[in-house]
Amino acid sequence: MAETERTLVVVEDDANIADLLDLYLRDAGFRVLQAAHGERGLQLIEQHRPALVLLDIGLPDIDGFEVCRRVRARSNVPVLFLTARDGELDRLLGLELGADDYVTKPFSPREIVARVKAILRRGQPDDRDAHDITHLGDDYEVDVTRREARYRGQAVALATREFDLLAHLSRNQGIALSRQQLLDSVWGVDWVGDDRTVDVHVRQLRKKLGDDLPLATVWGIGYRLG
Repeated sequence: MAETERTLVVVEDDANIADLLDLYLRDAGFRVLQAAHGERGLQLIEQHRPALVLLDIGLPDIDGFEVCRRVRARSNVPVLFLTARDGELDRLLGLELGADDYVTKPFSPREIVARVKAILRRGQPDDRDAHDITHLGDDYEVDVTRREARYRGQAVALATREFDLLAHLSRNQGIALSRQQLLDSVWGVDWVGDDRTVDVHVRQLRKKLGDDLPLATVWGIGYRLG
């Protein structure tokens, strides 16, 4: 594994939590860089191009939401929010900003390691789909090898989970999939959260790829392509 593929940036102002995460993540084989402020976190992300960012929301300078906004303006690096805020609006805002997962405190450091590994696994193309390019209508392509969505030949930047959702829907064109089926397949059967997370990601796909994307709501409970 290349150094950038095992480098993580932890942006967390609580030194005890940051050090605990550092200990467990290093034990799992990752290189960990710490930042106690949002601006410093952005510097580390820019300099080291990490595989994933673990990001607290309540930071002493700019908050984690703003950090995520700035990261998403120039990078698709996976972001895992770590926060004491457990309100639904905060969770949905984090997901709309392009976060890949959201964990509330207190949490088990072993759970964080497992979630990090799961997100990174999802970011790798499946060998079975190594040459898989799916066409959606006349204008859209989903390229699993490059993990890239294209509109009329132009690549469109998607966050990790957004691409995973689009790829799964593209493999099941014409089939109505419920929110729970999508959660189980894309987020994993052990994922805990509101099933409206799917709706948030669908809105993001429409926003980025356009209203011409052949994505339909089915009876208000599921989605299909085609």
